[in-house]
Amino acid sequence: MGLYGLRAGRIAAALLAAGVLATAVPAPGAAADTAPRIDLTVLVVDDGGGAVEAIVAELRDIGVPYRLLRLDDPARPVVNAAFLSDTVSGRPRAKYQGVVVPDEDPFGASSAAGAAENEALFAYERTFGIRQIDAYTWSHPGVGLEYTDNGGYAGVLDGAQSAVTAAGRTSGPFGYLDGPVTFEDNSPLIAESYGYAGRPREGFTSYLDTPVDDAGARASLIGEYAHDGRREMVVTFAYNRYQGQFRVLARGMVEWLTHGIHLGQSRQYFAVHIDDVFAPDARWDTGRNCTPGDIDCGDGSEATTTDIRMTAADAQYAKQWQQTSGFTLDMVYNAGSGEEWKAEHGGTDALTAQLLADRAQYRWINHTYTHLFLGCIQDVSVVPWQCAEDAVGTTQWTSRADISAQIRDNHNWATGKGISVDRSELVTGEHSGLMTLPQQPHDNPNLAGALADNGVKWTASDNSREPQQRKVGTALTVPRHPMNVYYNVGTAAEMADEYNWIYTAKDDGGSGVCETNPASTCLAEPLDPATGYASYIVPQEARIALSHVAANDPRPHYVHQSNLAEERILYPVLDKVLADYRALFADSAPIVNPRQRDIGTELQRRAVWNKALADGKVTAYRIGDTVTVKAPSGVNAPVTAPEGTRKQLLLGSTVFGSAYAGARSAWTVPDLLQSAVTLKLPTA
Repeated sequence: MGLYGLRAGRIAAALLAAGVLATAVPAPGAAADTAPRIDLTVLVVDDGGGAVEAIVAELRDIGVPYRLLRLDDPARPVVNAAFLSDTVSGRPRAKYQGVVVPDEDPFGASSAAGAAENEALFAYERTFGIRQIDAYTWSHPGVGLEYTDNGGYAGVLDGAQSAVTAAGRTSGPFGYLDGPVTFEDNSPLIAESYGYAGRPREGFTSYLDTPVDDAGARASLIGEYAHDGRREMVVTFAYNRYQGQFRVLARGMVEWLTHGIHLGQSRQYFAVHIDDVFAPDARWDTGRNCTPGDIDCGDGSEATTTDIRMTAADAQYAKQWQQTSGFTLDMVYNAGSGEEWKAEHGGTDALTAQLLADRAQYRWINHTYTHLFLGCIQDVSVVPWQCAEDAVGTTQWTSRADISAQIRDNHNWATGKGISVDRSELVTGEHSGLMTLPQQPHDNPNLAGALADNGVKWTASDNSREPQQRKVGTALTVPRHPMNVYYNVGTAAEMADEYNWIYTAKDDGGSGVCETNPASTCLAEPLDPATGYASYIVPQEARIALSHVAANDPRPHYVHQSNLAEERILYPVLDKVLADYRALFADSAPIVNPRQRDIGTELQRRAVWNKALADGKVTAYRIGDTVTVKAPSGVNAPVTAPEGTRKQLLLGSTVFGSAYAGARSAWTVPDLLQSAVTLKLPTA
């Protein structure tokens, strides 16, 4: 009979005992009475490596339910036919729609127990048509590739110009990508990615390849290996969840794994808040290495710098830039600070006049009237500042009336000038009022009431301090990503100088903060003030922002009006983010540019959905060409399905969701008088 025949016989016997041998997965459109039920959950076999962890992070961020099976857990269940499948109401059920494993030998075939688990898993995949991702392996015939010494490559991939193949873009899962996928190379001193590029053998279809010699030969880094009645996605390069190459490929990996039918949805979001509009911002002193007006710059000397404030010409440029780039900025404004500036400068203000003339070109967000600190009363007689206390040691707080006036007066000024502003959105100055560690470990107790007084539902927080959305009374926070384009600089040279001060060792003339802060890294040498911003800071900040965009992260980024003034140093960063994105992604996956309330709603829905999953209150499965999703009443379910999918209504049906990246997806709830969401998949 031979080895293959013996193995096939053992698998058949095991399946016969489980009662599922005769079950074959029909394509969507097959008769429902013969089709098995396939639950929309992914099985993840975890070896603790970075590659599996990266895929888990993608599943979690999208909202795909998964079950984690840790190989090092002595109490984990044995993977056998009963673990993988059973029967529900007389119908065979596959408990998992896809499987993620560390490599092609997940349980270790060198032991009898491991070989048995491998056989059970592979038989399950054959029987139900379940796909498997080998998270990271090497190039060899066992995964459908030649050894690398036969026309391939093994080694460091930093800076490699990989590309999606024709198959990967058409029949494969990466049709949402247009341009080359460049592997990160952030430091010449560190090898950031290693891999094996192998030539495909029979049964292997390459989806992503890279050059392997000077003659133009190419070899695979990601592909599909069809063999033995199974399909594996074979990944032959190392990665982690934060690397750019993984971030842009992760969507396609999940779509391939799930046949494009899964819970969860993903978009590429990018929003930019411009804080302090109408107000001036203090300027960095390159001689004293501090910002006059800040308490840590209080040596008693006169202010040595002039404030930075946009001009009418800067406002005109902002309008033109938006029109050219096809991107809308959020103007986060302090009307009272602008009025104070005008009073101090002869009673006229060309900037305000220009922004008001172009008010319909922007989105506007309340930033309070005069940027008052809304937390505790600050005692600035010490560095760092402390919360002031009364005679009996009670913390003194900005009052509810003062907070409310800051919000109300700013809103009323805008509506009086014809600016369309949403009362529910707020960004407090410095995110004040919220807890500020270490000095103020609690929110101002007067903040929640003032927010309610003014109808605020979404108040911004700093993602570097509080990355998770949370409640503040009846409002919810919207975490924002700070960008390393500083509020107190108007020129590239000032930006490079302050950057050097923060990120350079003391021996190199810096503050040395980077040497003592474990979360920081020192520059190898100071940046050239004349070129450092363009050559180092711009590409780094654009890369970081693009990684957020590609990660289904809706959180907005924030900078300040000073960055649109003088040398207008923000635009090179934004231009690079948008250009790099549009060169890489197809038109089917455009950047989504949401406003604050929509970001808050997205984060809120995700939190509710994740809790429903964690509580085990979601049931979702496919039978033939029908997908059924049941969630608790009032819970929006995120669902992704192929083009052509329709949602069943009480009477008739409608096109499901909205188109994005070659699929259709939406947050959805059952139709009137229905207890579940029912989708009909296309028959093709």
